Amino acid sequence: MTMNTGSMFQLPESRRDPYMYSYPYNQRLQQMNGTSYILAFQQGDVNGDYIQDYVYLIGQKFPDSPYTKNITLVIQDGKTNQFYSVPLKTNEGYQPGLFLGDLTGNHVDDILISIDSGGSGGFAYYYAYSFQDNQSQLLFNYEQFNREFVYSVTYKDHYQVEVVNKTLQLKFMIDLSGRGEEYLSEIYDKSGKLTTPISGWVSELNRLYPIDFQGNGTYELFAIQRIAGRYSADGLGLIQTTLVWDGNKFVPQNNQQQAAIFGTSLS
Repeated sequence: MTMNTGSMFQLPESRRDPYMYSYPYNQRLQQMNGTSYILAFQQGDVNGDYIQDYVYLIGQKFPDSPYTKNITLVIQDGKTNQFYSVPLKTNEGYQPGLFLGDLTGNHVDDILISIDSGGSGGFAYYYAYSFQDNQSQLLFNYEQFNREFVYSVTYKDHYQVEVVNKTLQLKFMIDLSGRGEEYLSEIYDKSGKLTTPISGWVSELNRLYPIDFQGNGTYELFAIQRIAGRYSADGLGLIQTTLVWDGNKFVPQNNQQQAAIFGTSLS
């Protein structure tokens, strides 16, 4: 079975019952090449005809490994039983997942895809699609999000770190004074002056959660990025961005972000 860009495919009559595919994700989908599996499955009205459709992530798995490749989004029209495939630019990784929900406010379910990178940085790959009228439209692309914002992370005197989103012209200050003597003595002298210039960074997209903050049935996208200090494991906090659909793309709500920092013990 070949699934090309924009192509439709249809199973034999004996295989058209969509409910037969709602078995566990690791169960094999019998195909001619014997290599493709259903990795994730959800159902909802994604084309806007008020009939439940069936949404799959299909890909290849490896023996004794959670790694998957050639991941493809597949949608079955619940009315016609026709299948549509949508290829993904980044189509390999771990634990691929699906979420269906209205992301744009048009009362039709959209499709959010997540794929873990499996790397030590905790990155993940995300795509969001509309499939209204059986036409795929890319709503969110994690690579575009990663390019959208330019950050600087700069250690300052007196146990401060300045985080700047140069794109949105926002500044956050992180207080390091509670990090402990061992950590601080490697960076500052006894008067609180930096012994050498230090810069950190804000990571690429780590996690993206659909959350209905307003309780109105439309989901915002809640993006999380790690703030790193001298090295990747030196976590200073998180940048949190609530993204809302403006009619054309997802943008930061009220042109704002938040910085979440770790608490320190009162003792």
